[in-house]
Amino acid sequence: MTLAPVLITGTGAGAMPGTTTLHSELLSRAARDDYQQWLTSVAPAGGCVRPIRLHGRMHDVHTATGEILATLDTASLPDRVIYTACGDRRASVCPACAETYRRDTYQLVRAGLAGGKGVPESVAIHPAVFATFTAPSFGPVHTRPMSKGGKVARCRPRRNASYCPHGRRLSCGQRHKETDACLGRPLCPDCYDYQAAVVWNAHAPELWRRTTIGIRRRLDRLTRDHGVRVRLSYAKVAEFQARGLVHFHAILRLDGHDPARITPPARVTASQLASIIRDAARATRFATVSHPANPRGWDIAWGRQLDTRVVKVTTAGELTDTAVASYLAKYATKATEAVGTLPVRISDGNLTIYGSPHSHQGRLIAAAWRLGNHPHADFQALRRWAHMLGYRGHFSTKSRRYSTTLRALRSARADWKRRQHLMVAPLANASNPIVAVATGLSYAGKGWRTSGDALLALSAAARARDHERIAREELTSG
Repeated sequence: MTLAPVLITGTGAGAMPGTTTLHSELLSRAARDDYQQWLTSVAPAGGCVRPIRLHGRMHDVHTATGEILATLDTASLPDRVIYTACGDRRASVCPACAETYRRDTYQLVRAGLAGGKGVPESVAIHPAVFATFTAPSFGPVHTRPMSKGGKVARCRPRRNASYCPHGRRLSCGQRHKETDACLGRPLCPDCYDYQAAVVWNAHAPELWRRTTIGIRRRLDRLTRDHGVRVRLSYAKVAEFQARGLVHFHAILRLDGHDPARITPPARVTASQLASIIRDAARATRFATVSHPANPRGWDIAWGRQLDTRVVKVTTAGELTDTAVASYLAKYATKATEAVGTLPVRISDGNLTIYGSPHSHQGRLIAAAWRLGNHPHADFQALRRWAHMLGYRGHFSTKSRRYSTTLRALRSARADWKRRQHLMVAPLANASNPIVAVATGLSYAGKGWRTSGDALLALSAAARARDHERIAREELTSG
Protein backbone atom coordinates (compact mmCIF):
# COMPACT_ATOMS: atom_id res chain seq x y z
CA MET A 1 0.00 0.00 0.00
CA THR A 2 2.89 2.33 0.82
CA LEU A 3 6.54 2.22 1.89
CA ALA A 4 5.68 2.96 5.53
CA PRO A 5 3.32 0.99 7.79
CA VAL A 6 -0.26 2.22 7.52
CA LEU A 7 -2.02 2.71 10.84
CA ILE A 8 -5.37 0.88 10.93
CA THR A 9 -7.26 1.33 14.18
CA GLY A 10 -10.77 0.13 13.29
CA THR A 11 -12.23 2.57 15.81
CA GLY A 12 -14.63 5.44 15.49
CA ALA A 13 -18.28 5.92 14.66
CA GLY A 14 -19.61 3.22 12.37
CA ALA A 15 -16.44 1.15 12.41
CA MET A 16 -16.68 -1.97 10.29
CA PRO A 17 -15.87 -5.41 11.72
CA GLY A 18 -12.22 -6.35 11.54
CA THR A 19 -13.07 -9.81 10.21
CA THR A 20 -14.13 -8.54 6.77
CA THR A 21 -11.83 -8.93 3.78
CA LEU A 22 -10.12 -6.09 1.95
CA HIS A 23 -12.30 -6.69 -1.11
CA SER A 24 -15.51 -6.43 0.92
CA GLU A 25 -14.25 -3.28 2.65
CA LEU A 26 -13.53 -1.64 -0.71
CA LEU A 27 -16.94 -2.54 -2.11
CA SER A 28 -18.76 -1.49 1.06
CA ARG A 29 -17.19 1.96 1.00
CA ALA A 30 -17.33 2.59 -2.78
CA ALA A 31 -20.99 1.50 -3.03
CA ARG A 32 -22.21 4.03 -0.49
CA ASP A 33 -24.16 7.06 -1.68
CA ASP A 34 -21.86 9.40 0.26
CA TYR A 35 -18.65 8.00 -1.25
CA GLN A 36 -17.73 11.23 -3.08
CA GLN A 37 -18.41 13.23 0.08
CA TRP A 38 -16.17 10.83 1.99
CA LEU A 39 -13.35 11.33 -0.54
CA THR A 40 -13.68 15.08 -0.01
CA SER A 41 -13.49 14.66 3.77
CA VAL A 42 -10.30 12.56 3.59
CA ALA A 43 -8.58 14.76 0.97
CA PRO A 44 -7.01 17.10 3.61
CA ALA A 45 -4.99 14.12 4.88
CA GLY A 46 -3.08 14.22 1.58
CA GLY A 47 -2.17 10.52 1.54
CA CYS A 48 -1.02 10.44 5.17
CA VAL A 49 -0.57 6.86 6.42
CA ARG A 50 -1.48 7.73 10.03
CA PRO A 51 -3.97 10.64 9.82
CA ILE A 52 -5.49 12.43 12.80
CA ARG A 53 -9.27 12.22 13.15
CA LEU A 54 -11.05 15.28 14.54
CA HIS A 55 -14.67 15.96 15.42
CA GLY A 56 -16.53 19.16 16.21
CA ARG A 57 -17.42 22.28 14.24
CA MET A 58 -15.61 24.71 11.94
CA HIS A 59 -16.85 28.22 11.09
CA ASP A 60 -15.82 30.44 8.18
CA VAL A 61 -15.89 33.96 9.62
CA HIS A 62 -15.70 37.23 7.70
CA THR A 63 -12.77 39.04 9.33
CA ALA A 64 -14.23 42.52 8.69
CA THR A 65 -17.79 42.01 9.93
CA GLY A 66 -17.47 38.94 12.15
CA GLU A 67 -20.32 37.31 10.24
CA ILE A 68 -20.32 33.52 10.16
CA LEU A 69 -20.37 32.69 6.47
CA ALA A 70 -20.50 28.92 6.71
CA THR A 71 -20.42 26.17 9.34
CA LEU A 72 -19.22 22.62 9.01
CA ASP A 73 -20.37 20.12 11.62
CA THR A 74 -18.47 16.84 11.43
CA ALA A 75 -21.62 15.02 12.52
CA SER A 76 -22.91 15.55 8.98
CA LEU A 77 -19.89 13.81 7.39
CA PRO A 78 -19.81 10.12 6.43
CA ASP A 79 -17.47 9.09 9.27
CA ARG A 80 -18.59 11.91 11.58
CA VAL A 81 -14.98 13.13 11.63
CA ILE A 82 -12.56 15.03 9.40
CA TYR A 83 -9.10 13.74 8.58
CA THR A 84 -5.92 15.78 8.74
CA ALA A 85 -2.30 14.83 8.08
CA CYS A 86 -0.07 13.76 10.97
CA GLY A 87 2.65 16.18 9.81
CA ASP A 88 5.56 13.86 10.68
CA ARG A 89 8.86 14.90 9.11
CA ARG A 90 10.38 11.42 8.84
CA ALA A 91 10.04 9.56 5.55
CA SER A 92 10.23 6.22 7.36
CA VAL A 93 7.10 7.14 9.36
CA CYS A 94 4.92 8.92 6.79
CA PRO A 95 6.19 9.40 3.21
CA ALA A 96 3.40 11.82 2.22
CA CYS A 97 3.92 14.21 5.14
CA ALA A 98 7.69 13.94 4.75
CA GLU A 99 7.37 14.94 1.09
CA THR A 100 5.37 18.02 2.08
CA TYR A 101 8.05 18.90 4.62
CA ARG A 102 10.78 18.35 2.01
CA ARG A 103 9.08 20.69 -0.45
CA ASP A 104 8.62 23.35 2.20
CA THR A 105 12.29 23.07 3.18
CA TYR A 106 13.29 23.35 -0.47
CA GLN A 107 11.29 26.57 -0.85
CA LEU A 108 12.71 27.92 2.39
CA VAL A 109 16.33 27.22 1.43
CA ARG A 110 15.97 28.42 -2.17
CA ALA A 111 14.27 31.65 -1.10
CA GLY A 112 17.37 32.46 0.93
CA LEU A 113 19.56 31.99 -2.14
CA ALA A 114 17.53 33.47 -4.99
CA GLY A 115 14.82 35.55 -3.28
CA GLY A 116 11.06 35.21 -3.26
CA LYS A 117 8.61 34.28 -0.49
CA GLY A 118 9.09 37.73 1.00
CA VAL A 119 12.89 37.70 0.57
CA PRO A 120 14.36 40.37 -1.79
CA GLU A 121 15.84 39.02 -5.01
CA SER A 122 19.05 40.91 -4.26
CA VAL A 123 20.15 38.00 -2.03
CA ALA A 124 21.15 36.18 -5.23
CA ILE A 125 24.31 38.31 -5.40
CA HIS A 126 25.21 37.97 -1.71
CA PRO A 127 28.37 35.99 -0.87
CA ALA A 128 27.25 32.49 0.09
CA VAL A 129 29.07 29.28 0.96
CA PHE A 130 27.83 25.70 1.08
CA ALA A 131 29.67 23.96 3.92
CA THR A 132 29.66 20.40 5.25
CA PHE A 133 30.76 19.80 8.84
CA THR A 134 31.55 16.19 9.76
CA ALA A 135 32.15 14.27 12.96
CA PRO A 136 35.61 13.06 14.01
CA SER A 137 36.66 9.43 13.84
CA PHE A 138 35.94 7.11 16.75
CA GLY A 139 37.47 4.10 15.07
CA PRO A 140 38.03 2.83 11.50
CA VAL A 141 34.84 1.87 9.64
CA HIS A 142 34.06 0.42 6.24
CA THR A 143 33.75 3.18 3.64
CA ARG A 144 33.15 3.62 -0.07
CA PRO A 145 35.76 6.16 -1.23
CA MET A 146 35.72 7.55 -4.75
CA SER A 147 38.82 8.15 -6.85
CA LYS A 148 39.44 11.37 -8.75
CA GLY A 149 38.18 9.68 -11.89
CA GLY A 150 34.82 8.96 -10.26
CA LYS A 151 35.43 5.24 -9.75
CA VAL A 152 34.87 3.36 -6.52
CA ALA A 153 38.18 2.82 -4.72
CA ARG A 154 39.10 0.08 -2.28
CA CYS A 155 37.80 0.52 1.25
CA ARG A 156 40.95 0.48 3.43
CA PRO A 157 43.80 -1.18 1.51
CA ARG A 158 46.95 -1.82 3.56
CA ARG A 159 49.97 -3.86 2.45
CA ASN A 160 51.30 -4.23 5.94
CA ALA A 161 48.09 -3.97 7.90
CA SER A 162 48.25 -4.01 11.65
CA TYR A 163 46.02 -5.97 13.98
CA CYS A 164 43.95 -4.55 16.80
CA PRO A 165 44.27 -5.88 20.38
CA HIS A 166 41.29 -8.15 19.66
CA GLY A 167 43.10 -9.84 16.77
CA ARG A 168 41.17 -8.23 13.91
CA ARG A 169 43.02 -7.06 10.79
CA LEU A 170 42.61 -3.28 10.34
CA SER A 171 42.30 -3.27 6.56
CA CYS A 172 39.74 -3.97 3.84
CA GLY A 173 40.54 -4.35 0.17
CA GLN A 174 36.95 -4.56 -1.06
CA ARG A 175 35.25 -2.13 -3.44
CA HIS A 176 31.94 -1.82 -1.67
CA LYS A 177 28.59 -1.33 -3.34
CA GLU A 178 26.15 1.32 -2.12
CA THR A 179 23.90 -1.42 -0.74
CA ASP A 180 26.60 -3.26 1.23
CA ALA A 181 25.42 -3.73 4.80
CA CYS A 182 28.93 -3.35 6.20
CA LEU A 183 29.23 0.34 5.21
CA GLY A 184 29.65 2.50 8.29
CA ARG A 185 30.32 -0.52 10.48
CA PRO A 186 33.61 -0.57 12.42
CA LEU A 187 36.38 -2.94 11.43
CA CYS A 188 36.56 -3.92 15.09
CA PRO A 189 33.39 -3.24 17.12
CA ASP A 190 35.26 -3.91 20.37
CA CYS A 191 37.79 -1.15 19.62
CA TYR A 192 35.22 1.40 18.47
CA ASP A 193 34.55 4.20 20.98
CA TYR A 194 30.77 4.01 21.16
CA GLN A 195 30.53 6.17 24.26
CA ALA A 196 32.43 9.05 22.69
CA ALA A 197 30.31 8.72 19.53
CA VAL A 198 26.94 9.16 21.26
CA VAL A 199 28.33 11.94 23.48
CA TRP A 200 29.49 13.74 20.34
CA ASN A 201 26.03 13.38 18.80
CA ALA A 202 24.46 14.82 21.93
CA HIS A 203 26.76 17.86 21.92
CA ALA A 204 26.80 18.49 18.16
CA PRO A 205 24.14 21.27 18.37
CA GLU A 206 26.24 23.09 20.99
CA LEU A 207 29.32 22.67 18.81
CA TRP A 208 27.42 24.24 15.91
CA ARG A 209 26.29 27.14 18.10
CA ARG A 210 29.84 27.86 19.23
CA THR A 211 31.10 27.59 15.67
CA THR A 212 28.65 30.22 14.40
CA ILE A 213 29.74 32.49 17.26
CA GLY A 214 33.34 32.02 16.15
CA ILE A 215 32.44 32.79 12.53
CA ARG A 216 30.62 35.98 13.53
CA ARG A 217 33.52 37.17 15.68
CA ARG A 218 35.99 36.64 12.86
CA LEU A 219 33.69 38.45 10.46
CA ASP A 220 33.45 41.37 12.87
CA ARG A 221 37.24 41.62 13.05
CA LEU A 222 37.57 41.46 9.27
CA THR A 223 34.87 44.01 8.51
CA ARG A 224 36.08 46.34 11.26
CA ASP A 225 39.39 46.65 9.40
CA HIS A 226 37.42 47.61 6.25
CA GLY A 227 35.21 50.05 8.13
CA VAL A 228 31.99 48.14 7.37
CA ARG A 229 29.67 45.71 9.16
CA VAL A 230 27.95 42.52 7.98
CA ARG A 231 25.55 39.96 9.39
CA LEU A 232 25.70 36.18 9.01
CA SER A 233 22.56 34.27 7.97
CA TYR A 234 22.35 30.52 7.53
CA ALA A 235 20.17 27.49 6.91
CA LYS A 236 21.32 24.10 8.22
CA VAL A 237 20.25 20.48 7.82
CA ALA A 238 21.52 17.53 9.89
CA GLU A 239 22.11 14.14 8.28
CA PHE A 240 22.97 10.80 9.83
CA GLN A 241 25.90 9.00 8.26
CA ALA A 242 25.93 5.24 7.96
CA ARG A 243 28.33 5.06 10.93
CA GLY A 244 25.65 6.60 13.17
CA LEU A 245 27.05 10.11 13.53
CA VAL A 246 25.40 13.32 12.39
CA HIS A 247 27.01 15.84 10.12
CA PHE A 248 25.71 19.21 9.06
CA HIS A 249 25.12 20.70 5.62
CA ALA A 250 24.73 24.45 5.80
CA ILE A 251 24.29 27.48 3.59
CA LEU A 252 26.00 30.52 5.14
CA ARG A 253 25.22 33.90 3.57
CA LEU A 254 26.49 37.41 4.21
CA ASP A 255 23.97 40.25 4.60
CA GLY A 256 24.23 43.91 5.38
CA HIS A 257 24.10 44.70 9.07
CA ASP A 258 21.34 47.27 8.67
CA PRO A 259 17.95 45.48 8.29
CA ALA A 260 16.77 48.27 6.00
CA ARG A 261 19.66 47.60 3.62
CA ILE A 262 20.23 43.88 3.40
CA THR A 263 22.87 44.00 0.62
CA PRO A 264 26.33 43.47 2.18
CA PRO A 265 29.35 45.65 1.32
CA ALA A 266 31.36 44.43 -1.66
CA ARG A 267 34.62 44.41 0.28
CA VAL A 268 33.89 41.00 1.84
CA THR A 269 33.88 38.14 -0.65
CA ALA A 270 32.57 34.59 -0.57
CA SER A 271 36.15 33.27 -0.64
CA GLN A 272 36.93 35.22 2.51
CA LEU A 273 33.76 33.83 4.13
CA ALA A 274 34.81 30.28 3.21
CA SER A 275 38.24 30.84 4.76
CA ILE A 276 36.68 32.21 7.95
CA ILE A 277 34.35 29.19 8.17
CA ARG A 278 37.30 26.79 7.92
CA ASP A 279 39.29 28.68 10.55
CA ALA A 280 36.36 28.81 12.97
CA ALA A 281 35.57 25.11 12.50
CA ARG A 282 39.17 24.08 13.22
CA ALA A 283 39.45 26.32 16.27
CA THR A 284 36.12 25.50 17.93
CA ARG A 285 36.28 22.80 20.57
CA PHE A 286 35.19 22.27 24.16
CA ALA A 287 35.07 19.58 26.83
CA THR A 288 31.94 18.07 28.33
CA VAL A 289 31.26 17.94 32.05
CA SER A 290 32.77 15.11 34.05
CA HIS A 291 31.21 11.65 33.91
CA PRO A 292 32.12 8.50 35.88
CA ALA A 293 32.91 6.79 32.56
CA ASN A 294 35.32 9.64 31.71
CA PRO A 295 36.16 11.91 34.66
CA ARG A 296 38.02 14.37 32.42
CA GLY A 297 35.06 14.73 30.08
CA TRP A 298 34.98 14.17 26.33
CA ASP A 299 36.52 16.60 23.84
CA ILE A 300 33.96 17.85 21.31
CA ALA A 301 35.31 19.09 17.97
CA TRP A 302 34.65 18.76 14.24
CA GLY A 303 36.25 16.07 12.11
CA ARG A 304 39.07 16.71 9.69
CA GLN A 305 36.79 16.53 6.65
CA LEU A 306 35.39 20.02 6.14
CA ASP A 307 34.10 20.98 2.71
CA THR A 308 33.38 24.61 1.77
CA ARG A 309 32.15 25.57 -1.70
CA VAL A 310 31.14 28.98 -2.98
CA VAL A 311 27.52 29.07 -4.15
CA LYS A 312 26.72 30.79 -7.43
CA VAL A 313 23.18 30.98 -8.71
CA THR A 314 23.52 31.04 -12.48
CA THR A 315 27.12 30.31 -13.42
CA ALA A 316 27.42 27.11 -15.46
CA GLY A 317 29.43 24.40 -13.81
CA GLU A 318 29.12 25.87 -10.32
CA LEU A 319 26.96 24.74 -7.44
CA THR A 320 23.59 26.33 -8.21
CA ASP A 321 20.89 27.44 -5.83
CA THR A 322 18.50 24.75 -7.07
CA ALA A 323 21.03 21.96 -6.51
CA VAL A 324 21.84 23.18 -3.00
CA ALA A 325 18.19 23.58 -2.03
CA SER A 326 17.31 20.13 -3.35
CA TYR A 327 20.26 18.58 -1.54
CA LEU A 328 19.40 20.13 1.82
CA ALA A 329 15.68 19.39 1.47
CA LYS A 330 16.44 15.75 0.68
CA TYR A 331 18.07 15.20 4.06
CA ALA A 332 15.50 17.22 6.01
CA THR A 333 13.17 14.19 6.00
CA LYS A 334 15.74 11.64 7.17
CA ALA A 335 16.35 10.50 10.72
CA THR A 336 18.35 7.37 11.58
CA GLU A 337 17.27 5.42 8.48
CA ALA A 338 20.86 5.37 7.18
CA VAL A 339 21.96 3.52 10.33
CA GLY A 340 19.05 1.08 10.28
CA THR A 341 17.47 2.29 13.51
CA LEU A 342 13.68 2.44 13.81
CA PRO A 343 12.08 5.67 15.12
CA VAL A 344 10.97 4.04 18.38
CA ARG A 345 11.53 5.47 21.85
CA ILE A 346 13.86 3.32 23.92
CA SER A 347 12.67 2.08 27.31
CA ASP A 348 13.61 -0.58 29.83
CA GLY A 349 11.12 -2.87 28.13
CA ASN A 350 12.58 -2.75 24.61
CA LEU A 351 16.24 -2.01 25.39
CA THR A 352 17.21 -5.65 24.97
CA ILE A 353 15.66 -5.61 21.48
CA TYR A 354 17.02 -2.32 20.12
CA GLY A 355 20.20 -2.19 22.21
CA SER A 356 21.54 -5.52 20.99
CA PRO A 357 25.34 -5.88 21.26
CA HIS A 358 25.33 -7.82 17.98
CA SER A 359 24.68 -4.76 15.78
CA HIS A 360 26.39 -1.40 15.34
CA GLN A 361 23.25 0.62 15.98
CA GLY A 362 22.42 -1.58 18.98
CA ARG A 363 25.77 -0.80 20.58
CA LEU A 364 25.23 2.93 20.00
CA ILE A 365 21.80 2.76 21.66
CA ALA A 366 23.16 0.73 24.57
CA ALA A 367 26.01 3.21 25.07
CA ALA A 368 23.56 6.13 25.15
CA TRP A 369 21.39 4.29 27.66
CA ARG A 370 24.31 3.48 29.98
CA LEU A 371 25.72 7.02 29.92
CA GLY A 372 22.24 8.45 30.49
CA ASN A 373 22.20 7.10 34.03
CA HIS A 374 23.73 10.33 35.34
CA PRO A 375 22.20 13.30 37.21
CA HIS A 376 23.55 15.99 34.88
CA ALA A 377 21.02 17.19 32.30
CA ASP A 378 23.53 16.84 29.42
CA PHE A 379 23.76 13.10 30.05
CA GLN A 380 20.19 12.45 31.22
CA ALA A 381 19.05 13.49 27.74
CA LEU A 382 20.97 10.56 26.27
CA ARG A 383 18.30 8.14 27.45
CA ARG A 384 15.46 10.27 26.13
CA TRP A 385 17.17 10.46 22.74
CA ALA A 386 18.75 7.02 22.64
CA HIS A 387 16.59 6.14 19.61
CA MET A 388 18.32 9.04 17.82
CA LEU A 389 21.73 7.74 18.93
CA GLY A 390 22.05 10.64 21.36
CA TYR A 391 21.34 13.46 18.89
CA ARG A 392 18.72 15.84 20.30
CA GLY A 393 18.84 18.78 17.92
CA HIS A 394 16.50 19.86 15.13
CA PHE A 395 17.15 18.41 11.70
CA SER A 396 16.58 21.71 9.88
CA THR A 397 17.24 25.12 11.38
CA LYS A 398 17.90 28.61 10.11
CA SER A 399 18.78 32.04 11.37
CA ARG A 400 15.94 34.54 11.65
CA ARG A 401 16.91 36.69 8.68
CA TYR A 402 17.84 33.91 6.27
CA SER A 403 14.42 33.57 4.61
CA THR A 404 10.77 32.89 5.30
CA THR A 405 9.49 30.38 7.86
CA LEU A 406 7.80 27.01 7.62
CA ARG A 407 4.81 28.50 9.43
CA ALA A 408 4.46 31.19 6.76
CA LEU A 409 4.65 28.60 3.98
CA ARG A 410 2.02 26.41 5.64
CA SER A 411 -0.23 29.40 6.25
CA ALA A 412 0.07 30.43 2.60
CA ARG A 413 -0.83 26.90 1.50
CA ALA A 414 -3.87 26.85 3.79
CA ASP A 415 -4.99 30.24 2.47
CA TRP A 416 -4.63 29.03 -1.10
CA LYS A 417 -6.73 25.95 -0.39
CA ARG A 418 -9.35 28.13 1.28
CA ARG A 419 -9.51 30.43 -1.76
CA GLN A 420 -9.91 27.40 -4.02
CA HIS A 421 -12.81 26.25 -1.86
CA LEU A 422 -14.47 29.65 -2.15
CA MET A 423 -14.00 29.61 -5.93
CA VAL A 424 -15.61 26.19 -6.23
CA ALA A 425 -18.44 26.91 -3.79
CA PRO A 426 -18.95 30.69 -3.57
CA LEU A 427 -20.78 31.86 -0.48
CA ALA A 428 -24.06 33.69 -0.76
CA ASN A 429 -23.39 36.87 1.17
CA ALA A 430 -19.83 37.64 0.09
CA SER A 431 -17.84 37.92 -3.11
CA ASN A 432 -14.24 36.83 -2.49
CA PRO A 433 -14.41 37.62 1.25
CA ILE A 434 -11.49 37.75 3.64
CA VAL A 435 -12.20 34.62 5.65
CA ALA A 436 -10.81 33.29 8.90
CA VAL A 437 -11.55 29.83 10.20
CA ALA A 438 -12.73 29.44 13.78
CA THR A 439 -12.40 25.84 14.86
CA GLY A 440 -13.95 23.92 17.71
CA LEU A 441 -12.41 20.55 16.93
CA SER A 442 -11.20 17.92 19.36
CA TYR A 443 -9.21 14.73 19.00
CA ALA A 444 -11.22 11.68 17.97
CA GLY A 445 -8.53 9.17 17.10
CA LYS A 446 -5.60 8.34 14.85
CA GLY A 447 -5.28 6.19 11.75
CA TRP A 448 -7.63 4.82 9.13
CA ARG A 449 -10.68 2.84 10.21
CA THR A 450 -10.19 -0.04 7.76
CA SER A 451 -7.62 -1.25 5.26
CA GLY A 452 -10.15 -0.58 2.49
CA ASP A 453 -10.54 3.06 3.55
CA ALA A 454 -6.76 3.43 3.66
CA LEU A 455 -6.32 1.96 0.18
CA LEU A 456 -9.02 4.16 -1.36
CA ALA A 457 -7.78 7.34 0.34
CA LEU A 458 -4.11 6.75 -0.49
CA SER A 459 -4.97 5.87 -4.09
CA ALA A 460 -6.97 9.07 -4.49
CA ALA A 461 -4.09 11.08 -3.03
CA ALA A 462 -1.63 9.39 -5.41
CA ARG A 463 -3.81 10.28 -8.40
CA ALA A 464 -4.02 13.88 -7.17
CA ARG A 465 -0.20 14.05 -6.88
CA ASP A 466 0.21 12.64 -10.39
CA HIS A 467 -2.24 15.21 -11.73
CA GLU A 468 -0.32 17.97 -9.96
CA ARG A 469 3.01 16.72 -11.30
CA ILE A 470 1.76 16.52 -14.88
CA ALA A 471 0.24 20.01 -14.65
CA ARG A 472 3.51 21.40 -13.25
CA GLU A 473 5.52 19.73 -16.05
CA GLU A 474 3.19 21.15 -18.70
CA LEU A 475 3.48 24.64 -17.24
CA THR A 476 7.26 24.35 -17.16
CA SER A 477 7.54 23.05 -20.71
CA GLY A 478 5.04 25.59 -22.00
